[in-house]
Amino acid sequence: MKPAITHYLHQDETLPLIQLRRLGLIYSSYRFIVGLFSMLMVYITAQTGNIVSLPSFLQQTVLSFYILLSLILLGLFYVVHKKMRRQLAFGLVLDVTILSLLLYTAGAPDLQLTMLYMVVVAASFMLLHSSQALIITLLAIIFVIYQQFFYAIANSMNLANLGNALLMSASFLAVGGLSWSISYRLVQLEKVAASHAKEVARLNVINQEVITQMANGVIVIDKQHVVLANLAAHQLLSLPYNSPITLPITLPSVSDEADSSTRHESYTELLTNFEQQLSKQHTQLLHACLSVLAGQSCTFTYDLPAVANASIFGKLRVHIIPLTDGSKLIMLEDLRREQASAQQLKLASLGQLTASIAHEIRNPLAAISQASQLLMEDVIEIEESNTTNGSTAVSNSNDDLSGNYELYKMIFAQTKRVNRIIEDVLKLSRQQAASQQSIVLAEWMPTFLENYFQGHDIFLRVKTQPTISFDTHQLEQVLINLINNGLRYSSYANPHAYVEIEIYCADNDVIIDVLDDGAGVSTESLKHLFNPFFTTDQAGTGLGLYLSQAFCEANQTRLLYIPEHKKTCFRLIAPSANASTYSTMHKTT
Repeated sequence: MKPAITHYLHQDETLPLIQLRRLGLIYSSYRFIVGLFSMLMVYITAQTGNIVSLPSFLQQTVLSFYILLSLILLGLFYVVHKKMRRQLAFGLVLDVTILSLLLYTAGAPDLQLTMLYMVVVAASFMLLHSSQALIITLLAIIFVIYQQFFYAIANSMNLANLGNALLMSASFLAVGGLSWSISYRLVQLEKVAASHAKEVARLNVINQEVITQMANGVIVIDKQHVVLANLAAHQLLSLPYNSPITLPITLPSVSDEADSSTRHESYTELLTNFEQQLSKQHTQLLHACLSVLAGQSCTFTYDLPAVANASIFGKLRVHIIPLTDGSKLIMLEDLRREQASAQQLKLASLGQLTASIAHEIRNPLAAISQASQLLMEDVIEIEESNTTNGSTAVSNSNDDLSGNYELYKMIFAQTKRVNRIIEDVLKLSRQQAASQQSIVLAEWMPTFLENYFQGHDIFLRVKTQPTISFDTHQLEQVLINLINNGLRYSSYANPHAYVEIEIYCADNDVIIDVLDDGAGVSTESLKHLFNPFFTTDQAGTGLGLYLSQAFCEANQTRLLYIPEHKKTCFRLIAPSANASTYSTMHKTT
């Protein structure tokens, strides 16, 4: 028996505070209504036939006291949110005491009072801890049995009344056990439901975070309205994004309901703004998505309009996937990643080709170069010898040797040029997959200029402090090519050559402009500008811009020539990892 009682007491499960407060208010209101109804019924039933029998002083006092305390307890429970179980326990003890006094005035067990006792016992097991409810039940049993013995001693012994009292006491225990069992099951179901709700909320937060961090844009359209749009969709479409407050992982409490409503309104406002901007700036895309019939999938390439800064992204691949609920899932894919993968394959193929023929080309090239150098040395020695002799025949011979020397010098210069072309091609082919690192340009760029362009006029203007992800060695090669080209062509147009570098942000990208005062690129040359071996400078190899563009594409960056700029402008456009307000100017001389 003792282990069973101990096990019973240890299985103490109570309702959550939210449900406890709600049920407590209901029971407190019920207590006040029962008190008023009892007082009313006492006076209504006081008249029997033509005889008016007023209720006893004890009944009037008890009921008046009960109504007053019920009203006070209801007010306290409504206003005071602390120690709610203590308030309920005090009220239930009051109920048992008042009902026992009313039972004593009745003289014998009454069906109505018995039902009221049952409600008190059942409420105690639902609202209080099991140990407290058991005490209240035992208190009710003691009061019932004691007042019957006291009534029997004061009046006359009635076995029927005692039997009814004992039966009523046994029913208290039965009702208490059933109420506890029901309450225990309800609490367990409440916990399971709360656990499932928390898990669903947690999974919802995880799903939202995964969708937010996806590289591809995700848009869901349901009933002609946008119901979901992640960060990448805003970035790829160059639309403003104000991050909403993250939804809570745990279930919201009463105090969190206002915050939850605010979060929902913030997220709804974000989607509304996104839909408005989408219909305004990308009407063609939205119309294409809405025109796809329900249940059908579609894939097409979307050219970004000028309002979305097409020079940064260019094209997107759009996948429209139907969902089971009739909505549409729209995936936006940045084609720069495909271009980077294709560029890696091209670099690998070029590497295999150049590695197989470089040795065969450079060996005879080295022999030609060495032979031309030896011939030039011989010409110099012969000229020195003939100058010593000083005859007329020797003078004619010197003229012939001078002509040969120029030819030998031309051969040597061309072998050096061919060697540079081979070195540039090998430099491209030896590159492995880009090893991208986070680069803070405001810190990295001045150091780079100090290391490679000390003594040159390079003006650096950093309007923001962005971070990009790029292979540092490849970025150095790109900037060296662009700056050297700028210095060379600037020197052709002006006696004082200089280059300007501007770094700033546009939408979600970092822009690096390399500017010079050269003659620029002609309209005829624009379409061949980034082709291999194309050059407008006789001293160039025609591979500098081609290699630079290849390195940029391998790092998901675009290299463009901007003909609209008032100066000669080559522009690097890289995805921004982070950006903050910053402004500085640096000069390398």
